[in-house]
Amino acid sequence: MIPRTDSQNTNEDITRRKQAESALVESEERFRQMAEMTGEWLWEQDPNGYYIYSSNAVKQILGFSQNQVIGKHYTAFLTAQDKETQQSYATSQRPFYALINHYQHKNGQQILTESTGLPIIDAEGKLLKWRGVDRDITARMHFQNELIESEKRTRLIIESSMNAIVIMDSYGIITDWNHQAEEMFGWSRAEAIGQRLDELVMPARFHSAHRKGLYTFLQTGAAPILNKQTEQIALRRDGTEFPVELSVSPLKLGNTYIFSGFMHDISGRKAAEQQIRQAHVNLAIAQNEIRIAQQIQATLSPSAPIKSDDFEVTGCCLTANKVGGDYFDYFYRNENQLELVIADVSGHSIGPALFMVETRSAIRAQTNLLATPSETLGVLNNFLFNDLDRSDYFITLFYLQVDIKNRQIRYANAGHPSPLLLNPSQKEFKQLDAEGLILGIRKNVIFEEKSTMLIKGDLILFYTDGLIESENADKEFFGLERVKAVFLQNAEESPQTIIDSLFAALRQFCQSTAFVDDITLMVFKCG
Repeated sequence: MIPRTDSQNTNEDITRRKQAESALVESEERFRQMAEMTGEWLWEQDPNGYYIYSSNAVKQILGFSQNQVIGKHYTAFLTAQDKETQQSYATSQRPFYALINHYQHKNGQQILTESTGLPIIDAEGKLLKWRGVDRDITARMHFQNELIESEKRTRLIIESSMNAIVIMDSYGIITDWNHQAEEMFGWSRAEAIGQRLDELVMPARFHSAHRKGLYTFLQTGAAPILNKQTEQIALRRDGTEFPVELSVSPLKLGNTYIFSGFMHDISGRKAAEQQIRQAHVNLAIAQNEIRIAQQIQATLSPSAPIKSDDFEVTGCCLTANKVGGDYFDYFYRNENQLELVIADVSGHSIGPALFMVETRSAIRAQTNLLATPSETLGVLNNFLFNDLDRSDYFITLFYLQVDIKNRQIRYANAGHPSPLLLNPSQKEFKQLDAEGLILGIRKNVIFEEKSTMLIKGDLILFYTDGLIESENADKEFFGLERVKAVFLQNAEESPQTIIDSLFAALRQFCQSTAFVDDITLMVFKCG
């Protein structure tokens, strides 16, 4: 074997070095070709962190050209927050992966990249350079942040909802449970998630129907209660049942479904509805009782005028409510004596109406007695006193007796508005007044009694205070003077026509057909 010479060894070393250098150049060329083909920013830095190569993608990502980047330190393009934290990477000689960098774009915008870098080290362990790649993740990070914020907003909406919100998967398992659901059902979120919905919040008698409905929907897409608002019965942790208003919406995710349920406790509403229904029943009963009271009260008043050659008398009552406390009556005590009564029980509802009935009964009970008006009021006051005193009611009443043959009247008054005596020919009014306390104030009252003679054509108008105290829109009373004017104007007419005229004038004055107090009129005309 022929030994090799030093010259031959030197030539071979040179050849191998040139081959290695050529391979390195080819590798570098392939790297640069690949760098220009990709949309990612490929770069190289010297051992001190200064760029010695940059692909064209830097223009797209940071807005700087290759020439503007090469020769610059890598921290020159970082934001202030990253300059301090990433100074150590250039000298560490340790590779880094998926490092998030915050760069400052040429236009001032912040750019986020995901950076990977590898140190290039020779056989002796010397750092030759860094080679790496940056991927623009600004849009991705923005999307992720927006997604996170969206999820936060969604969670905030769910937690602040007035309704219980429950999310269920296609197996009937609870996957979400808001705070209102915790309050409504008594199960915490941690306790509820992972449980079967039907077993947790539904009475056992509904479990089978729930599971059958879920299966039918998953198989056919048909579901009678989905996307509708229905009323259902729910179950609390303590076992009590309560009504809820429920709406369930399905959402398809890939090949499966989730179901969002919104539940509102309607126990209070149901209780209120029951109270309203009961109130309607009670109202119907009360209205029926009032109709009966109306019918009874109507039968207690004179059904028709009394008319003879000697006189004519009639009356009318308008109640403020269905029944009232006003009362009028006229009847024969005997063939030559006519009794006339008008009264007003305080108030105008069922209570006063009952006292009106009691008063009428007490008066009619004395028809067979030879009692004067003052004696009648004395007996009546003592008879009604205890009842009136206990109920805080009182009665004003005017009582008049007519001696038909002699055309003489006698009367007594228990605090009632004085009737008007009118002689049409003389156009003069006289108030039939007599002293006497209201009935029900105290016992054993002495009532003054007066008398006077009548002449042909004399008229007497009896009325309750609802007539003169009715107000118009300007809060002005109808008053006694208007009553006198209408009374005198219609004095030649029949008692019924006089009453109709007074009511017509009152409605015109008040511009209303309804009044706040009972109004009763009675007219006696001497023949």
